[in-house]
Amino acid sequence: MPTPPRLIRSLILLTATLLASCSDKPSSAWSGYAEGDYLYIAAPIAGRLDTLAVEAGQSVKKDAPLFALDDEVERDAQRQATAQQNAAQAQAMDATKGHRADELAVSQAQVRQAQAAVTLAQNDLTRQQQLATQGFVAPARVTDAQTSLQQAQAGLAQATASLRVAHLPAREDERLAAQASASAASAAVQQAQWRTGQKQQTSPADATVAEVFYRPGEFVAAGQPVLSLLPPGNVKARFFVPEAALPSVAAGQTVRISCDGCGAPFAARITRVATQAEFTPPVIYSNAQRAKMMFMVEALPDQPGHLHPGQPLDVQATSGH
Repeated sequence: MPTPPRLIRSLILLTATLLASCSDKPSSAWSGYAEGDYLYIAAPIAGRLDTLAVEAGQSVKKDAPLFALDDEVERDAQRQATAQQNAAQAQAMDATKGHRADELAVSQAQVRQAQAAVTLAQNDLTRQQQLATQGFVAPARVTDAQTSLQQAQAGLAQATASLRVAHLPAREDERLAAQASASAASAAVQQAQWRTGQKQQTSPADATVAEVFYRPGEFVAAGQPVLSLLPPGNVKARFFVPEAALPSVAAGQTVRISCDGCGAPFAARITRVATQAEFTPPVIYSNAQRAKMMFMVEALPDQPGHLHPGQPLDVQATSGH
């Protein structure tokens, strides 16, 4: 005897109701997935990729070499800046000194020559005065001798002043200008060294190479990532909590996470609760969650290495904080 259609419809409705009720999680259990915060390693200066020291999937230690761009131009600029720095420092040092020994010897010889000229002029004046007293020469000869002595004395004063100046360093303003030029040249060297250093990038942390975006020989624009890294501590759980359950979660609270192939559930600590609601992402929605507005929550596992980005998760609230 065939089953009545009305009974069949009742059985189907009852079965659907039971399945829906079985698929619903309790209010303290939520769905989510693992998410990674990747480090995108780039050079701030453009260049051709010369060497790539790693491959995708490789584990690297902190400060391990990752890649190097062509740095020929930067090294030439560094050598030029270093040469200019040496010249500026030499000029600054020279500004603190007097003349060289040979130049001082010339000035000293000029002083001795001027002293001899004064002595000669003094003797000539004395002789002319004696001759004028005896009436052998005209008084004008004495005047001429006096003028010659004055000229010789002026020459001695000039030579003596030149010798004093030869011992002096450059003027204060000149020394300050020379020191400023040396400081500017030193800054240029540091900048050139920085630019050269930026062409070689190392790992900022222990991590796994997630992706490699360029190969040797390709041109890389400034700031364009060459590869991405994923440190173990940068993998977090991201799950979604309905508004009604929001008071039960808070930053610092501990939750338990389980997933396929993860073994026993493990603990994670909530680090962020979103301030705005959003629709449950398609990657985790179910028929019961499809139209719900949820709040995103993020949590870091107590021990890195449990999760892999994209992995579906089940999150269970715990009573402790």
